[in-house]
Amino acid sequence: MEFEIAQVNIARLLAPLDSVQLSSFVEALDAVNASADRAPGFIWRLQSEEGNATGIHGFEWDVGESAGVIVNMSVWESTEQLADWVYGPFHRAVLKQRRSWFERVAEATTALWWVRAGHQPEVSEAESRVLHLRSHGPSSHAFTFKQSFAPPSPLSEGSLK
Repeated sequence: MEFEIAQVNIARLLAPLDSVQLSSFVEALDAVNASADRAPGFIWRLQSEEGNATGIHGFEWDVGESAGVIVNMSVWESTEQLADWVYGPFHRAVLKQRRSWFERVAEATTALWWVRAGHQPEVSEAESRVLHLRSHGPSSHAFTFKQSFAPPSPLSEGSLK
């Protein structure tokens, strides 16, 4: 059985999506998503009929004092290909503006985990991975770019969705 890497990242909004403060984020979203869609190793991303995930609800428990939480989730062929895109020049240029759009959060807002090839994770699955990472730190169940884990061995496949 082959495995692919799933990732989720969430952000607490400083203002509503339709606000002037977030207009540059909303304007960049289609280009960012199109860039990911074309990137080597990209397989799938969470999206609604509008082509992005800003209207998909999840992580309601993490809203705090923010204007809401947005979710980004995707599946890639490898951690290296995902990292190449995340840390590539186009995405990094957009990320430089994140402090004007999103709250700083002390807890983990990104989690990676291995899935069986072809599996498209649900938001509830991503929520459990982020909660696990926040409670237990990086492990084979949920990890980060800084501390990643190899794909599971065939003997441990039963624990994967």
